[in-house]
Amino acid sequence: MNIKIIKSEMDYRVAMNRLSTLMSLDLEAGSEEENELELLALVIQDFERRTVPAVKVDPIESILFRMDQMRLSRKDLIPFIGSISKVSEVLSRKRPLSLSMIRKLHQGLGIQADILIEEPGHDYSIIEQDEEIDFSRFPIKEMYERGCFGDIEGNAQYFKDYAEDLIRKFMHDLLPKRMEPTFLRAPMHQRGDRQADEMAILAWRMCVLRKAREIAPSRKYKHGVITSNWLRELTKLSAFDEGPKLAREYLARHGITLVIEKHFKRTFLDGAAMLDSDRPIVALTLRHDRIDNFWFALLHELAHVAKHLNAENPVFIDDLDRGHSEALETEADEMAQEALIPADLWKTAQVRQTLMAKDAVAFADEIGVHPAIVAGRLRHEVKNFRILSNLIHQSTSSRF
Repeated sequence: MNIKIIKSEMDYRVAMNRLSTLMSLDLEAGSEEENELELLALVIQDFERRTVPAVKVDPIESILFRMDQMRLSRKDLIPFIGSISKVSEVLSRKRPLSLSMIRKLHQGLGIQADILIEEPGHDYSIIEQDEEIDFSRFPIKEMYERGCFGDIEGNAQYFKDYAEDLIRKFMHDLLPKRMEPTFLRAPMHQRGDRQADEMAILAWRMCVLRKAREIAPSRKYKHGVITSNWLRELTKLSAFDEGPKLAREYLARHGITLVIEKHFKRTFLDGAAMLDSDRPIVALTLRHDRIDNFWFALLHELAHVAKHLNAENPVFIDDLDRGHSEALETEADEMAQEALIPADLWKTAQVRQTLMAKDAVAFADEIGVHPAIVAGRLRHEVKNFRILSNLIHQSTSSRF
């Protein structure tokens, strides 16, 4: 008996011929030939396992087989798949199985998840779990319009039925599997007392992350680089026509990524500070697309980066319209305000007495900022949003 590991097709053919010969003999129990037969079968099985691709079981055939086993009708599949028309479309292969269907079929009929999931690379463990998140609550239509799902087409009902599939695919392309639960459950500090749509905020964060990932950082961020003087130097860029673009470049040189991402409906977002691993991301929505709002929102988020952003507090979401705020938000407000217009200079500013545009422009020139910043501060202070309108209504979206 000279059995060896099979390494080639030639070795395999020789082994199969020998196996065929041994199987044709009337072997005695315990004989040397019987032992050879058993060992040869193991060696052949090992080679086939290594070289022959596993046959993928058809998921629809598996469902039909289980229906036959359990004597189920098509109507019996409605709790797992949906309406009778959806059952018919799935069984005729005109409609793909959604993750929600797969989960219900697996848990209800005991069909293996890896048989039902046709797309490679899926994490089967998500099928074993009960749905913790109602994926249909995400702003799927808006995400589709922003290109989050590629070239896929469908109507509103399709997006609702396959919401989990679409969102998980979008997340899978952005995040390693181990980070998905962390991202979904990351604690958020949220400013404002209006009831914002939590799923819309998550969608917005994913869109921000996608844009940030497209920008390769040129430097590594060093904690402590953002100081009052650093912010003050940044603020002076506001005096230039291309101030927002210069600000983005200024931040990039220090390892901070600035992203502009429009807010979703049912959210009240001006901006956010986020961590992507150890890279800070500052995201602005330009919901109020004015120069004064841009610079205050930017500096507010940078104050969070400087003072509060860390692994334990990885996300700060801000609705700057709301006056109610906790200590961290108040600290960020004060740091931003001081960088834009130092308090000692503001105390004696003539424009606070005259409320005149020429004095606002003169004071802005004196401290080296855009006149809209002075106008915005004064309007907020006196609670009169009709004054100095000619200095305020200037867009920033075209300045990137």
